[in-house]
Parts: sequence; structure tokens; C-alpha cells
Amino acid sequence: MRLILLGPPGAGKGTQAQRIVEKYGIPQLSTGDMLRAAVQAGTEVGKRAKAVMDAGKLVSDDIVIAIVSERIDQPDCENGFILDGFPRTLVQADATEAMLKGKGIELSKVVEIQVDDKILADRVSGRYTCANCGAGYHDTNVKPKVEGVCDRCGSTHFKRRPDDNRETVVTRLGAYYKETSPLIGYYYAKGKLQSVDGMADIDRVTGEIEGILSKL
Repeated sequence: MRLILLGPPGAGKGTQAQRIVEKYGIPQLSTGDMLRAAVQAGTEVGKRAKAVMDAGKLVSDDIVIAIVSERIDQPDCENGFILDGFPRTLVQADATEAMLKGKGIELSKVVEIQVDDKILADRVSGRYTCANCGAGYHDTNVKPKVEGVCDRCGSTHFKRRPDDNRETVVTRLGAYYKETSPLIGYYYAKGKLQSVDGMADIDRVTGEIEGILSKL
């Protein structure tokens, strides 16, 4: 089961991805995490990425694709994976398709979480994560079972992203619609896309996604 979750910032991709991880036992792959891990491990592509970052430049699509390729060759991805935050552009999508084809595998499904832009500001501004394990929470929608204590690891330390505020939502939405939303048509044309109503209750969204995945 090889998945991509699409949707604007605040759509709930992280929450739903974690539920898929827990149910199906496949890893959620974040390009940021993969990049840091490759650099720390000192792999060949990690060294290339480190040299670029040390020079204060942006890591190229070629390097990111190489890091994703290296990561999905690891044993825990044998039964599948969820790509988180990648691809972001049509160029990256084409490169990802070519990379997967070279391995003799293909995406199982691309799930788009549709949301109302007007609600996103409330969602984004209320988000926070466990500073220890990264588990995601929300001021009103997804609270820890015990206030102030992470459900996953028991930590009492939490943090908020400095850009998770109403002022930055419009900018981030603009970038999404300019660069990433064209992927909706891209994957629809390939017969890979299915959409769910991200405005529904979180458990209902999970149910819709599981209904899609159960047919794979």
C-alpha cells in the first residue's frame, strides 16, 4: 500500500496519516525527516544534501528524489508507505513516478482531503505537537486524553510552529494552490485520485479513508 495524502495546510493530513500508520503498520515518510536522517547517517546522497545546505542553498529535486528512493528501499517500507509533504509540484510528481517505475512499483492511491479555506485558519492556529515524539494535537479538535500529557509518549512538553497563525495561512494557501493543487488533476488523470470530505468529524474522515484503502 503506497499512498500520497493531498490537501492544503491544516486539512488534517498528519492526523489521518498517523491513523493509517497505526492501523496498517506502514511508515509515514516526511521529506524533512528523511533529509535529516540521510545527513546524519552520512549516506552518499546525505553528503550531497549536506554540502548544499551548508552552502545556504535549497536542496534540489534530484537530491530529494534520491533520498526518497533510498528511504523506500529500507525493510520497513516493504509493505508500503505514506508520502508526507511530497511531491509538491508536477515536476516532482513526474520524477517520483519515474523513480517508482524504476523499482517496479507504483502508487496504490492518492487521497485528497477537501476542506473549506475559511475554516483552515482556526485549524492551523490551534495546532501543536509533542516536543518529544512529534504527536499532533489541537486546542479543540484533538486534545490529549489527559490534559498536558502526550498520549503516545507521556511527555508534558509541547510546542507550536511559529508560522501556525492566521497571518501566514493565506500565504501558505497561495503557495499550495499555485504549486501543489495541480497534482489533483495529475493523479485524477492517472486514475489514482479519490477525495474525502475533510470538513467532516475526524473519525468520519478516517472511516472514509479506510473505506478507500480496504478496496486496495
